[in-house]
Amino acid sequence: MEFLDRYQQIVADAVTKYTFKDKPTELYDPMNYIISHGGKRLRPIMVLMACDLFGGDLKQAIKPALAIEFFHNFTLIHDDIMDEAPLRRNKPTIHTLHGINVGILSGDGLMLKAYKFFEDLEPEIFKACIRIFTHTGLLLCEGQQYDINFETQENVTFDDYIRMITYKTGVLSASSFEIGALIAKANFKDAKAIFNFGKHIGIAFQIMDDYLDVFGDQAQFGKKHAGDIYENKKTVLYLMAREYATEEERKELDYWYSKKTDNIDKVYGVEKIFRRTKVDEKALRLIEKHNEIGQSYLQKIDAPEEKKKPFIELANYLLRRES
Repeated sequence: MEFLDRYQQIVADAVTKYTFKDKPTELYDPMNYIISHGGKRLRPIMVLMACDLFGGDLKQAIKPALAIEFFHNFTLIHDDIMDEAPLRRNKPTIHTLHGINVGILSGDGLMLKAYKFFEDLEPEIFKACIRIFTHTGLLLCEGQQYDINFETQENVTFDDYIRMITYKTGVLSASSFEIGALIAKANFKDAKAIFNFGKHIGIAFQIMDDYLDVFGDQAQFGKKHAGDIYENKKTVLYLMAREYATEEERKELDYWYSKKTDNIDKVYGVEKIFRRTKVDEKALRLIEKHNEIGQSYLQKIDAPEEKKKPFIELANYLLRRES
């Protein structure tokens, strides 16, 4: 997708331009380390895409787009500490290299630097963007806490799960689009429509993440295989497996999810139930459903169909992404 390459280059150039040269280097080098690994950088690209869709000035959107990228990476650093994750994007995590204290501090530093990147916006747009950005951060914290709660909570419903991933993942994608729209001075109706498009694409993205954790290619995914099973994460795969499992299989799931262990038998046992209940197929159908809902919001936006095409391509890309 040429449009994605173009936006990725804009973000990559901005990352290089705004590389941290501050001191102490023990704080800023880890921040540069995680930002430089890149990944797909989809969320800052979403800011730029929405700004373009509504005819805004991309130059005004570049620093807010980086703010989203810095904030996203702050959450990843802290997520990795909480999950005791050794890898991120196939590279050692910051706390693995530098210790938990540096991980916490460098994450905090990225979050605060993110706020500074909104400062050039005109006052009214600045206020609107900061309000969305802060609210998004709070929802993300709530989603993360729900995720932690689920590890020990006996009864987690499908609605609980959707709320958790909406807060933890969907809202950041949604807000990235909305911030781009606001910078371009889109009207309220269109800004909310692109928000809802992003929310459902973000939900699909997280379900795909859950799917790839178990069924993806570990080398391409860049994370520990079946990390969610090790961590007793009650993902959509687990919830659907429980719904469609036999009584005996449910008991086996309860047994494995009652203990946090690196025992390979646990992964093997849970994966076997996942495959028997065909949750891989069901998860892919659910991804498709949220993609369709998202695209229905896209169609409500008052913009030429030609300008909406990249959004459809991005959504479809997320459905078949491998990493």
